[in-house]
Amino acid sequence: MLFTILLLSIKPKYAKQIFETKTKKVELRRVRTRLKEGDIVLVYVSSPAKVFLGSFEVEDVIEREVSRKELKNFWNKFQDSVGITKQEFNSYYEGASVIVGIQIKNISLFENPVELERLQEKLSYLRPPQSYRYLEEKEYEIIKALGEAQTAIMTDQENLE
Repeated sequence: MLFTILLLSIKPKYAKQIFETKTKKVELRRVRTRLKEGDIVLVYVSSPAKVFLGSFEVEDVIEREVSRKELKNFWNKFQDSVGITKQEFNSYYEGASVIVGIQIKNISLFENPVELERLQEKLSYLRPPQSYRYLEEKEYEIIKALGEAQTAIMTDQENLE
């Protein structure tokens, strides 16, 4: 596999900004990842939705050590792309040592969001992470197939097995 696949848990409000209004173009994190340009992020929308909604490609990853100056510079550059207020931004990074901004491109929304229960019929061990976890390509392909498959086709395939 030439690229990394990361499963991210995102709150419903922010998932909507990524997939519907397309106003959130940078996903903020307080922890470094192994992500780089061209990697894939699969989005799990946390409670109450509890669905795998789609994915996006990583355009770039910005990492900065937290300091007053870096917080200010980061905010000034990305304030229109992060989906939160300056107060929320400052509060989120309080006590953090690193600012991570994952720039989003090539958003792909599943035709049929994949409910957690439905996924666990295929991958019983898979639990959405608090923050993130890496996925194997096979796991990603299964989730993607569930999200893109028509219900009738799924039923027919299951009857054949």
